[in-house]
Amino acid sequence: MTARERVAELHEIRERILRGPDDKATEAQHAKGKLTARERIGLLLDEGSFNEVEPLRRHRAQGFGLEAKRPYTDGVIVGWGTVHGRTVFVYAHDFRIFGGALGEAHAQKIHKIMDMAIAAGAPLVSLNDGAGARIQEGVTALAGYGGIFQRNSRASGVIPQISVMLGPCAGGAAYSPALTDFVFMVRETSQMFITGPDVVKAVTGEEITQNGLGGADVHSSVSGVSHFVHDDEQTCIDEVRYLLSLLPQNNREAPPARPADDPVERRNDVLLDLVPAEGNRPYDMREVIEEIVDDGEYLEVGEHWATNVICALARIDGQVTGLIANQPKSLAGVLDIDASDKAARFVQTCDAFNIPLVTLLDVPGFLPGVDQEHGGIIRHGAKLLYAYCAATVPRISLILRKAYGGAYIVMDSRSIGADLAYAWPTNEIAVMGAEGAANVIFRRDIAGAEDPESMRAQRIKEYQSELMHPYYGAERGLVDDVIDPAETRAVLAAGLAMLRAKHAELPSRKHGNQPM
Repeated sequence: MTARERVAELHEIRERILRGPDDKATEAQHAKGKLTARERIGLLLDEGSFNEVEPLRRHRAQGFGLEAKRPYTDGVIVGWGTVHGRTVFVYAHDFRIFGGALGEAHAQKIHKIMDMAIAAGAPLVSLNDGAGARIQEGVTALAGYGGIFQRNSRASGVIPQISVMLGPCAGGAAYSPALTDFVFMVRETSQMFITGPDVVKAVTGEEITQNGLGGADVHSSVSGVSHFVHDDEQTCIDEVRYLLSLLPQNNREAPPARPADDPVERRNDVLLDLVPAEGNRPYDMREVIEEIVDDGEYLEVGEHWATNVICALARIDGQVTGLIANQPKSLAGVLDIDASDKAARFVQTCDAFNIPLVTLLDVPGFLPGVDQEHGGIIRHGAKLLYAYCAATVPRISLILRKAYGGAYIVMDSRSIGADLAYAWPTNEIAVMGAEGAANVIFRRDIAGAEDPESMRAQRIKEYQSELMHPYYGAERGLVDDVIDPAETRAVLAAGLAMLRAKHAELPSRKHGNQPM
């Protein structure tokens, strides 16, 4: 065979690879409302930028008819390209081949691209649509998952890892997404569970659908496994691209900055009317965030889970910033088990990737209750405390209204290392609310008074004037300044600019021992 004939043969094989197994398999994928692996990669990466690795790879397994079916790619497409001009590595399960199930060759391709991403210092995106381990290959397939988990752990905090769930993900396959930084899911078409509905029914007798057990809404609002949920793949992958625009390539780089069209000195007069001075009146903290950040744009992480705390990525003066805020509109903004876990994870992620933190406080305390105490609110709250204390990125806290008790300390107070702490004139920093404090401190006076209610009101007012006036914290150095709410954006931007070159030395150690 001549060289030209060999080249022609190569082009024919490549065309066959690009077409996929057959038209019926593609039609079946589309009939489920799902795109093919290559179509998904085309949406994710800049046009024409994809470089495929090992498209000619085929399995070597024997038995159960496998030797007669050896398709190219072995059911996973791997390679690299660009998103907004920056390098990104990707692997995508091809459900049309073996249902996207993982075998030895399949796993080795994923291992290779993960190693390349770590070596190159660039983000890794997995487009998951696989049926788990390839049963016909036995324990070899399971070992392939072990290699993926090991690399997920090695890459953690080194490069951004994003998992996009676009189909079923069962058994051990669910653990790789759980080890990554961000998880996206699509309603109706993507599910995650360790044991499927059939196994659940056989063991417990409970009947439940796949979506009811591990669908997108379950994991985005109940379990907290998924950070983002969308109705279709196009919107989902568009948001993955947006998220990548806010993240650095690796832990040695700063997140990408861009010139800000929104004037940094823009006043925030609307905040004076948006946030009620009365501490027991709710408002939407999202509106505060929109007013402060560039052009009102932000990306909320875990929007539908633990809604009493908001975690978001945005830009202030063109610089990517992580925002953690209590949400008075949900459970009055208290901290509970789930909110503590959610915020702690977000703080750690931002710290790993050099994203400065701004914390907006309006917190009445930790949620009281037997369920919370028995559920371990102490250790869960300690996770958030640990995350803040260990964070070395620039940290600014701003107290809008209430900042009571241990929740005030945990939410990046000056005492645990916030670089700058500010407060509005409506702030109240105290061990607890004035009414509760007065009932404890002046219990005997109130009980012995001729008019207990009048005495209680008098003592509450006395406590407020002595220990809860807006300048109490500033007089004692607990906050650096009390600022006009209308100047919030300018003050935060100036503080972040000053702290941009911050460098913090940590004690020499293998790693800390994070609370359970």
